[in-house]
Amino acid sequence: MNELSIERVIKASPDKVWDAMTNRFAEWWCPQPWRTDVETIEWRAGGASKMTLRGPAGEEHKIDGVILEFVSGSHWVSTDALTKGWVPHEAFMVGRWSVEPHPEGTLYRASSRHWSAEAMEQHRAMGFEDGWNACAEQLAALVEGEK
Repeated sequence: MNELSIERVIKASPDKVWDAMTNRFAEWWCPQPWRTDVETIEWRAGGASKMTLRGPAGEEHKIDGVILEFVSGSHWVSTDALTKGWVPHEAFMVGRWSVEPHPEGTLYRASSRHWSAEAMEQHRAMGFEDGWNACAEQLAALVEGEK
């Protein structure tokens, strides 16, 4: 399936984690010191997702895609293989982010599926595990300990 994934237990309720995931997206989305400038995210199936990741030395990585599936409070799936209006686009991955109840709070999962083993290994070499775990840590920091 050419999938990379991470999971983390976050010590906060699924509702609180979901709220931060969707309403505070730019605060946790890419590993610091990078930042996310969101142009649009339409939290619905078929919704546009367009943002720019900006690095500390002026680097830019634009992401333009669509939300394929959105189940509020549970998960969303997005891809860069299509842009708004179902326009084909050079693809890198299909991503899935989810939350579910866990005895210690919330089980957060994030995965990335690729069209080929080579693309998956390219993503791994780019630092998938470290980067996506850093994002999960930033998400947890937003909600753990909040009332």
